[in-house]
Amino acid sequence: MTTTTLRQDFSDFCAQRDAQNTIQLNVRKWTLMLCDALRQNYIDYSIEQHNNAIFHADAGDTHSVNYHKACIEDLKNGHCDYDFIFESGKKYHKVIMVANGSRSVHCFIDKKTGSVYKSASWRGPAKGERCNLLIIKEREWALENADWAGSWLYRR
Repeated sequence: MTTTTLRQDFSDFCAQRDAQNTIQLNVRKWTLMLCDALRQNYIDYSIEQHNNAIFHADAGDTHSVNYHKACIEDLKNGHCDYDFIFESGKKYHKVIMVANGSRSVHCFIDKKTGSVYKSASWRGPAKGERCNLLIIKEREWALENADWAGSWLYRR
């Protein structure tokens, strides 16, 4: 093997490693975007529920109406008792829903491939990819349809 061949092999290795690192950074970015989309979905859902409660409130129940209006104002200002964060493991980003001091796994995202999986337990995903964040159309669908309760992760 010549030095030119070794240099080319090393150059190819470096280029491949750079591409893999770029993919992993993008998957991390899209995971953060998914966490933001899930939180916003919860806020939108909560506002809708409070508006529904105001609509169905009794005519003289000003205390209840004022409570729901205050909750809506808090939600519009970004105050929310639900949050979505992620923790990175060896293979997966674990998207976690944090609510009132309790935590539950929303989904898992493969750090190398961008595959999204429904959670089977705290420790691992269910079988079967639900979508892939590397595919633009699937990523856009996920960010648009992801709901805080997780129904978007069920197979259709």
